[in-house]
Amino acid sequence: MQQRVDAWISQFEIGYFSPQGMILRLTEELGELAREVNHQFGEKRKKPTETEGSLAMELGDLLFVLVSMANSLDIDLETTFRAVMDKFERRDATRWTKKVTE
Repeated sequence: MQQRVDAWISQFEIGYFSPQGMILRLTEELGELAREVNHQFGEKRKKPTETEGSLAMELGDLLFVLVSMANSLDIDLETTFRAVMDKFERRDATRWTKKVTE
């Protein structure tokens, strides 16, 4: 993912946005995801005139910005993901009741 995003962004002179600009983009995209969740599961249903949205696409937009931000800051997301999963697996190993498997 990181290579593909970098190849796409690198073709433009503007390149990556600043970290502040990307935080604003993340906030914008999160708002769009929140709106779609509210329309599909919350109390604020869409008007009949509004087009149907996609939770998957809104999550994809967030992912694109996150990958862009990681690239611009030289953060390897694979390494980071593994470290975060190790943290959760250790810290929260007994936090919730596990499913019973047969």
